[in-house]
Amino acid sequence: MSETCTEIESEIDPRRVARSLYWQGWRVSSIARHLKIKRTTVESWKQRDGWDKAPVIEKIESSLEARMVQLIMKDEKTGGDFKEIDLLGRQVVQMARIRKYEDKDGNEVDLNPKLANRNAGPKKKPVRNEFSEEQQAQLLQAFEDSLFDYQKVWYRNGDQRTRVILKSRQIGATWYFAREALADALKTGRNQIFLSASKAQAHVFKQYIMQFAREACGVELSGDPIVLPNGAHLYFLGTNARTAQGYHGNFYFDEFFWTHNFQELNKVASGMALHKQWRKTYFSTPSSMSHQAYPFWTGELFNRRRPKKDQREIDISHLRLSSGYTGEDKMWRQIVTILDAERGGCNLFDIDELRNFEYSPDQFENLLMCNFIDDTASVFPLSDLQKCMIDSWVDWTDYKPFTTRPYGNGRVWIGYDPALSGDSAGCVVIAPPAQPGGKFRILERVQWRGLDFEAQAEAIRQMTVRYNVEYIGIDTTGMGVGVFQIVSKFFPQATAFSYSPEVKTRLVLKAQNVISKQRLEFDAGWTDIAQAFMAIKKTLTASGKHVTYDAGRTDETGHADLAWAVMHALANEPLDGETESTQSFMEIFTS
Repeated sequence: MSETCTEIESEIDPRRVARSLYWQGWRVSSIARHLKIKRTTVESWKQRDGWDKAPVIEKIESSLEARMVQLIMKDEKTGGDFKEIDLLGRQVVQMARIRKYEDKDGNEVDLNPKLANRNAGPKKKPVRNEFSEEQQAQLLQAFEDSLFDYQKVWYRNGDQRTRVILKSRQIGATWYFAREALADALKTGRNQIFLSASKAQAHVFKQYIMQFAREACGVELSGDPIVLPNGAHLYFLGTNARTAQGYHGNFYFDEFFWTHNFQELNKVASGMALHKQWRKTYFSTPSSMSHQAYPFWTGELFNRRRPKKDQREIDISHLRLSSGYTGEDKMWRQIVTILDAERGGCNLFDIDELRNFEYSPDQFENLLMCNFIDDTASVFPLSDLQKCMIDSWVDWTDYKPFTTRPYGNGRVWIGYDPALSGDSAGCVVIAPPAQPGGKFRILERVQWRGLDFEAQAEAIRQMTVRYNVEYIGIDTTGMGVGVFQIVSKFFPQATAFSYSPEVKTRLVLKAQNVISKQRLEFDAGWTDIAQAFMAIKKTLTASGKHVTYDAGRTDETGHADLAWAVMHALANEPLDGETESTQSFMEIFTS
């Protein structure tokens, strides 16, 4: 049978036992009774040996020693005893390191010997934008696992020298090509160049790339351009691409059917990928048949450069191109409509709702079925609108879109166009001219779908917090009545528009005047504004007696809400563009 703690204590120097018990919190009288010695004896030991003055480490060492002795002297030890002996032994070693650390006036290696090995070799500086082999494999696997069937077609044809894709809205093209470019840069070390109508639009690529790297494998990318350790550069260019002859690599040309002066820009872009190792990718929603890129798409530009006997007719029908096809001009073309995307696994749309409630037939065919607009019937042709499309990040130095007060204390006008049955409402924030005859700038545009009139009115109120608003123009048709009533409570000077052929004519004439004189500016990446204006056509009223303007606006179809919202804001300036009181002008609209 093993000895009890009392029996062990009886064989140890009672002075040491008394000190240990005192450091455990025992009183002197209790220690004396326990050890069966006089109280005065214990008190004299306490005073003589300075028990109260002992450092903490000495007290801990004494307790460790006493407990170790108790366990070691046991004849029969349990598994728990051996574990405790091992633990206490490691603590004894740590106490010895602390003693060494104190004796040498501090050296962290004494406390943790592993630091000596860690500090022995040269320090490795973290490499910016680095992917380990494991992270790279994770990213490439995540890329391939995320694709719809039509995106897999793009991936399989990534080795084509030139890809030209005509696509529906919102099918994930920019998202896909951002991922494809990063994957290619990691695998091949090739540069990737992203071209868009504006630098703001080009940076959508950058945000997709950074988000993908972060979510797929936890890598935080940074820099502009983004430079990978293998030497690949990822450039994000807007209109400054006209002077980008020094760049070279694979390039991606986003929304090229909306770019101003496409032929000049394309010469520069093609020069970036002159060497056979580089790849060129063009993708866009369709704009107008009058656009400079249209002959590029049809193959007419290819035929212009050849003798008549060598010219070839290139089939650009949807039947021929729905699966992708390399034409006689060596360009691989594909058309991906919203129905093609749905068949390819994209289940993000309610096609019936889009067709029957949110878009007019013309808009559905243009924006979602990849049919070009014949803008000869539009009162706002694309050629005029393109002159208003600028690179806002470059040209507007006084506008900071990601701040609490984007335009500081600069005055702005707001235009709102309500939703009808199921379609979207549009709202714009416009900076009026600083002087008579100056330029209007569309600083912000939003579309609301599914919000009731109270929520939309609240969103307008939030705009009055972020901007110095001096005018709000609201169409009171349909839901607009409810929005106007609420807005009038926090902005009493809000102006109501009650539509009639005369009112719509005045709105259109004012906008035509401003646009024709190039007095309107908006970011070139905002193709939805241009599309909205192009949708407006001159028509006759139901009686056939009056001319009016329409964009398929009925209770069943969508309408050019952003264009009308812009016109409601522009209407705060008289037709002649003077800055005098607009009261008489506004009376025409509200009478």
